[in-house]
Formats: sequence, structure tokens, C-alpha cells
Amino acid sequence: MTANLTIGERVAWYRRRRGLPQEVLAGLVGRSTDWLSKAENNRIELDRLSVITSLADALDVSLGDLLAEPTLMEWSADSGRRTVPGLRAALMDYKQLTPLLGCAPCEEPPALQDLRSHVGEVLDAYQASRYGFAARRLPLLLADAHAACRAYSGHKGEEAHALLALAYHGAASVLGKVGETEMAWIAADRGLAAAQHSGRSEVTGSLFRAVTHCLLAAGRFAAAIQLVHDAASAMRTDLDAASGEDVSVYGSLFLTGAMAAARAEDRATAQGFLAQADKAAQRLGADANHMWTAFGPTNVAIHRVAAAGEFGDIQIAVDLGPRIDTSRMPVERRVRHGIEVARALSARNRTDESLAVLLEAERLGPEQVRHHYLSRELVIRWVRGARGRPARPVAGLARRLRVLAGS
Repeated sequence: MTANLTIGERVAWYRRRRGLPQEVLAGLVGRSTDWLSKAENNRIELDRLSVITSLADALDVSLGDLLAEPTLMEWSADSGRRTVPGLRAALMDYKQLTPLLGCAPCEEPPALQDLRSHVGEVLDAYQASRYGFAARRLPLLLADAHAACRAYSGHKGEEAHALLALAYHGAASVLGKVGETEMAWIAADRGLAAAQHSGRSEVTGSLFRAVTHCLLAAGRFAAAIQLVHDAASAMRTDLDAASGEDVSVYGSLFLTGAMAAARAEDRATAQGFLAQADKAAQRLGADANHMWTAFGPTNVAIHRVAAAGEFGDIQIAVDLGPRIDTSRMPVERRVRHGIEVARALSARNRTDESLAVLLEAERLGPEQVRHHYLSRELVIRWVRGARGRPARPVAGLARRLRVLAGS
């Protein structure tokens, strides 16, 4: 119902539904009535999640309600005609959850080598921003991974649980990207439970990161920060002796924590987490993709720009963002950085440059651009701000993102 509105207009829509005068809502979030009026009328950009989250809390709605998430996953050759509902059904299949229900044993359990390959395909698809492909493959993958856990014991059983954990990580990652925060939480929670039976520290650390991402997506920034502190303490990683996998997972956890701190407007913690991540990146020595983390110096730099954007330090993002060479990063990282740079450029009224960056991001990862609230918000504002009809590239992008009425 509110998909074609800006975030500010959604705030006004929900405020009226709650029967709150502007002065009351403004007081609840510690702002002036004039500020709220400008925000609701698109004269102030609402693009910082810390501010949007405070408004959502005051209105007693979810963060996703104000961001218009989730958005419909389009059918494609990758996805087929069974997308998020199929994955939701797999997560709600109670027969997979406990041996007490007497699940029929598989005649022949899946080979671990094949299962490992299929998990890799899904996680690779996520990093390539192919969410439809991953959503289609995950239900069967989860079923096979559960079957393997039931069939194998000893070292093979630990390997099966590691693969189940990573499959759930893939599910949580995809669901989080398309706005299904509650289902992503279920997947991450189950993945963490499986990881603890794997005996592999890098898998457990990876699932700590997945849970932290879910807390971020739900706007629970303080809880995400605390989880990073707790998980880092539990991992007790000695960087000098750790493997590349452990270093990458450990450093990536701090990157996620830095974003949580930025969205909580906690500069000191964000800077501390970035420093810890940078230390891990220097220990690694170069960009890598251990455990599908894309971790290294470049990813640390990407997160510095993203944190600057969340703090409202737009000039820092404008100065640093375009100078980062992301060409060797996975598509997901390149597109996410492109969206951040586009936001910063647009905030400086450099709309043509911002549009060019966003169009390049769409070329690389159309599904990711379509499902990110910043992309939709930018395009809605460009359409609304046009004198007369919007320029053809803007109108075309708006149609592809489904943010024009009737598109």
C-alpha cells in the first residue's frame, strides 16, 4: 500500500493511523515539529537508519514498515515460480526440527562432497546477488543437510552440521537482503545451533556474524553491538596464530559491529570496531574470500564509507567512496558500496553522478539494487523532484525498481 511513498510519507501515513499529532511524534523522537514536518514533506532526507529506527519505535511499527520491506521477489529463470514462500515453508517444516517426530530415514544419505558443493553454489550465488537462484535452491539444500546430520556421526557428523549451519547462513543472508527479517532470524538462530555441533570455530564465528546481521536488519543496534563484544570474547582469536578463515570471520564480525555502532550513533565504538577489523585485515595481508566474507583491507575501507554515511558525514563518504577500487570484490560488495556512494553524491546534489553510479550497480546486481531501501528512496526522490517528466534513465530505473505507480 505504501510502496510508492518516500520514507517521510510513510512516517506521516503511520502517524495519522496512530492518531498522533506532529508535535507529539516529534517530541517522542527528540525533534522539533518543524523538523518532522519537513521530513514528512520530503524537504529533509530520511536516509539514516538510526533516525528511521527511532521513528519506527515511536510509531510502534517495524523498521521494515517504514522501509517498505519486504519487496516482491520477481520471477526469473534463476528463481522459477517458487521464491520466498518456498523457503519460508522449508524453515517452517517442523519434521526437520527434532528426531522425536520419527522422520523416515533416507535410503541413501546425501554424499558430503555433493552437499559441500551445493552449499558453495548457494553462498556463491548470494555473493553474486542472485537471490532468486539461492531462494530456489535452499529448500532442498536444507532438507539434504538435515538428512546428512541424521545419517552421519563422528567426524562426518560434524562436517554435516557445519554444512547445515552454512546452508542456514545462506538462507539468513538472502532473506535479510529481501527484507524478510523475522525469517532471516529463524534461519540464523538455527544455523548457530547447528554450528555448535560442528566443532569448527570458523563456522561458529560465521553464524555469530549472521545473527548480528539479523539484529542490524531488525533495528536492534545495541543488541548487535553487545553480541559482537560477546562473540569476539568467546572466539578469543590469536591473530598471529589463527588461520585465514578464523581471521576473516573475526574481522568481518567487527565490520558488522561497526555498522551497528554507526546506526546507534556511537562513534567511539564504531571507530574501535573498525580499528579491530583493520588489524585483522593487516594480519591477513590482502583481500580474500575465506568463508565467503570478502574480508580484507578493501572491505574495511568500504565499511568506513558506509559508517560515514550512517553518521551523516557525507563529505567523507563523497571524498573516500569513489576512490576505493572494488573491482576485485564479489558483486554483493561492489553493489552495496555503489549504493552508498550514490547516496552520498545525491546528498550533495550531484544527481547525474549519483544516477550513473546507481545504474552501474544495477548492471552488476539488479536484484540487490531492487531490494535495497536506499536505491528505492533515491529514485523516488529523483522522480518527485523532476520538473515535468523525469529523464528517461530515471524513469526507466523507477519502472525496473517498481517505484512508479502502476509499474
